[in-house]
Amino acid sequence: MRHALAFLVLTAAAVAGVWTWLGSPALLMPSQLGRGEKLYCVSYTPFRGSQTPLDPSTMIPAAQIEDDLTRLSAVTDCIRTYSVDFGLDQIAGIAAKHGLKVMQGLWLSSSLEKSHYQIETAVALANKYPGTIRSVVVGNEVLLRGDMTATDLANTIRAIKARVHVPVTYADVWEFWLRNRDVANAVDFITIHILPYWEDFPIRAGVALPHIESIRRQVVAAFPGKEVLIGEVGWPSAGRMREGALPSPVNQTRVVQDVLALSKREKFNVNIIEAFDQPWKRALEGTVGGHWGLFDAATRAPKFAGAQAVSNHPLWIWQGVGGIIFTVIIFAVATSVRTKDTPPSLWLAVSMNALVGGILIGWTVENVSIESLGLGGWSRSLSLAAVAIAAPIVLSVATICGTPVPAFFRILGPKNERMQNPVATSAGVILIATMLLAFVVALALVFDPRYRDFPFAPLTAAVVPFVVHRFVVAQPKGTRPTAEIAGAVVLALSVIYILFNEGFANWQSLWLCATLAALSFSLARVRDAPG
Repeated sequence: MRHALAFLVLTAAAVAGVWTWLGSPALLMPSQLGRGEKLYCVSYTPFRGSQTPLDPSTMIPAAQIEDDLTRLSAVTDCIRTYSVDFGLDQIAGIAAKHGLKVMQGLWLSSSLEKSHYQIETAVALANKYPGTIRSVVVGNEVLLRGDMTATDLANTIRAIKARVHVPVTYADVWEFWLRNRDVANAVDFITIHILPYWEDFPIRAGVALPHIESIRRQVVAAFPGKEVLIGEVGWPSAGRMREGALPSPVNQTRVVQDVLALSKREKFNVNIIEAFDQPWKRALEGTVGGHWGLFDAATRAPKFAGAQAVSNHPLWIWQGVGGIIFTVIIFAVATSVRTKDTPPSLWLAVSMNALVGGILIGWTVENVSIESLGLGGWSRSLSLAAVAIAAPIVLSVATICGTPVPAFFRILGPKNERMQNPVATSAGVILIATMLLAFVVALALVFDPRYRDFPFAPLTAAVVPFVVHRFVVAQPKGTRPTAEIAGAVVLALSVIYILFNEGFANWQSLWLCATLAALSFSLARVRDAPG
């Protein structure tokens, strides 16, 4: 018993130490806004919760916009919009009451009818609110999407310029301005998007500022005499890594503060993307698409303010406490099946299970709501969380009891060959579930990887206990079962592809690949097949 207690104390202390380190706030530079100073402009779309422009019936009530603009008027002098449908044509009038300027957007697409409606409504708004609408943005990333030719776009811009009395611009990713320079002749000023995270070769947050500065100077040099506005710049606070580009609250704060400092130093204007997190974008861009806001989607509260320190895990204390409680549960269950001669080596194995589970269960729970979208997404995340909780507990019991994990055929095969031991059966079921979930994750990252997350935390919590068990519990003799070998091969081949496709700068990918490789190893070591 004393060995169990000693290992429990050490493991709990390690869990507490790791979460203290993970949650420690990063001390960031002071706010780049002086007392009473506000942001030049912020992208604003009002959709909340399940509201989405992908549903044609969506209509945003004026009271919802009023609430948002009340909050935004405290931090910015201007908002940039992108469309006039779904009730967004109400924004200019409400903004006028709050003293906010508006960069009035209109959405151009391949549909002539829809584009005509957008143009007519935006022109009417610009003429109705000349003191509020600062400029009209004729289309957003139309050339990027290929919805119009550069010639047609330029003609549309000129036609709108003739009908309004405010400056007119067009907004697109910076490369498309350089590829279609004639469009610049049609606008009053140039609006470029610089999003280091989304570059073809992603830029790390730590070097995002030099990249932004270099691109802006390149565009300014290409169009002498034209004002160049950075119409979108920012960083996501959550989602999957792209090479070395890590979405996180700390990195989002760092990039925004760096850009604001640069704009003040070089005396140019920037529009930050975006005001509020937009959950609907997750359907198009994965988890990361819904986390570009300066304000949280659910609470509508700012993610960071002033010179305060920011943590990547703001609830780390609760996550650490939860991890310690989970550690105690694992040891308590393992202790209930101990014998007088249980060797310390087995308690070391239990300690390893508890350490990994205690650290990662809080991370797993944190990511469930972040990485889940729709019934399929929630089912996957909750299933991963379930095996992450079950594996450390059940495998710790199996380790103390010296119970091998059975082959799949002893769980799913003929009744007369099935395992009768409930601990072994539970372990086998968890291994099957873990393997199937690993297949879902790995094959998605092979065949459709761009917007897929890396659920390294729950899979690691589920896989490590099986690996530990293989080393400390004697395994039955026999041939390798076909199902386990097939699973091991599929995972091993997936790991090879994912590693090279995601790059070696992506630690989320490397961590997940190591976990998948460990599961492949564990499956390959299974014996117990009939002769």
